[in-house]
Amino acid sequence: MKKLLTIALLLCVTTIANSQIIRAELTATGLTCSMCSKATYNQLISISEVEKVETDLNNTAFIIHFKSNTPVTISNLKKKVEDAGFAVGELIVLFKLNNQVAENNTSFVIDNNTYTFMETKSSTLNGEVKLKIMDKGYVVDKEFKKLSNMTKQYPSYVGTNKNTYHIKTL
Repeated sequence: MKKLLTIALLLCVTTIANSQIIRAELTATGLTCSMCSKATYNQLISISEVEKVETDLNNTAFIIHFKSNTPVTISNLKKKVEDAGFAVGELIVLFKLNNQVAENNTSFVIDNNTYTFMETKSSTLNGEVKLKIMDKGYVVDKEFKKLSNMTKQYPSYVGTNKNTYHIKTL
């Protein structure tokens, strides 16, 4: 029994170690000119785990590429956009996953952050997978209000845990 438990634990650690965040697509709200975009760009590129940032001025979006095998702190993205004077309207993160079970209210951990699935069809995720961050400050207020009415279905959603994020498969 002890041997079986050790093997199971090693498999979980291997899954977590092989998982990582590759890229993020962030849409900022409140940008009105190229100077606004430049200020946001400068804030995002200053994050140590960011390799490069591409801007899409037509959609007020930023494609953020992360350095390989570097822990990513999602909250840094939000903080930097807010430091530039704007807000995050949407954040889609590209994860590299290995046999990750996706079911509502199940979680996984990467880089000391817990990601909990909501509004997700049951499946097993492999390879590069886009997941949308659904928490307050990462979606527009209208969407957050709608989701916060679903606390019976997702009891952890309205809680405020610094390193916990709610995600949806796309």
